[in-house]
Amino acid sequence: MDMESYFRFVAALVFVLAMIGVLALLARRFVPGARSVNRGKKRRLALIEVLPLDAKRRLVLIRRDDTEHLIVLAPNGDMVVERNIGTTFDHLLSDETALPGTTGTDAASPANAAAAPTTGTVLP
Repeated sequence: MDMESYFRFVAALVFVLAMIGVLALLARRFVPGARSVNRGKKRRLALIEVLPLDAKRRLVLIRRDDTEHLIVLAPNGDMVVERNIGTTFDHLLSDETALPGTTGTDAASPANAAAAPTTGTVLP
């Protein structure tokens, strides 16, 4: 083999590697899901912790907008174990649903719930 054959071999190898690189860049740019959409912004979704239960099932803790969700992932289906972890009762109870004469935070506390006046109003 002469030097020209080696040069052609190296040139072909560089060309093929360059084509693979160009295709990878195009895929990252135009294929949906190939890159993160909110790059540089605060992420709303985070994987907090994963705990393997056995060989096929995993317990996953996910945070979305300061609220955590506990999910069991299994081959035969996924199941939500607990929702709204981190959401307190005060956030769920608004001033409109509070007992008359109390604020939303006072009605939510157990001490004031027993002492709240009963007017026959049923809360939703």
